[in-house]
Amino acid sequence: MLADVLDAHGGLTRWQSHDHLDAMLVSGGLLYELKGQRTDRTPRHVQVQLGRVATSVEPFGAADQRLNFTAGRTAIEKCDGTVVTEGADVRPSFAGHGISTPWTALQRAYFSGYALWGYLNSPFLLSMPEVHLQLLEPVEHRGEVLVGIGAEFPAALPVHSRRQQFYFDSERLLRRLDYHVDVAGAFPATQYLADYTVADGFPVALTRTAYRTTDGGNVVDEAPMVAMRFTDVAFHP
Repeated sequence: MLADVLDAHGGLTRWQSHDHLDAMLVSGGLLYELKGQRTDRTPRHVQVQLGRVATSVEPFGAADQRLNFTAGRTAIEKCDGTVVTEGADVRPSFAGHGISTPWTALQRAYFSGYALWGYLNSPFLLSMPEVHLQLLEPVEHRGEVLVGIGAEFPAALPVHSRRQQFYFDSERLLRRLDYHVDVAGAFPATQYLADYTVADGFPVALTRTAYRTTDGGNVVDEAPMVAMRFTDVAFHP
């Protein structure tokens, strides 16, 4: 089924021939309030590398700042490159966190960096050789049956949780993603994808909305934990 999924999203060979993706993003949600992080409706320029783990977001935290994230470094910088704060291995700093434990600016930057990279590289990251896959039982969403692929990611890859579940519609477009947010007490979440457009031959969901759920997948609160709206998506060779 993975081959059909990748073909539906533009094709693995075409994706591998591109270097990065640019988009504008407006985001918010309850999670940032719980973490003591201010949000606003400012559109932000997001760039993610395709395949290689790297994300930049500008502005970030202030009008003259940006986020630069890779698998080995998280940094908030001034737009001229001056480092405001940075860390080589931020993940261990979340140990012992609950869902409402406050984040530092660097912790928020780490979360934003890895999460955006994973979202915008999906579902192609499922093709990585070190990712283990299994077929899941179908689920129903708004009257439509979604077929699923379960993934176990390597420990070294920065993602929400090592085990995640990806669900696809009849056209094999990604519509739902289940995971645990390990950096926030490992609460279970479900993310829904909608408003697909085609950018440079690649179908992309412009709206992503994540909700806290029970372990059984039932939504706990109608207020989204994270809500994202993308525009101006473009892929570059």
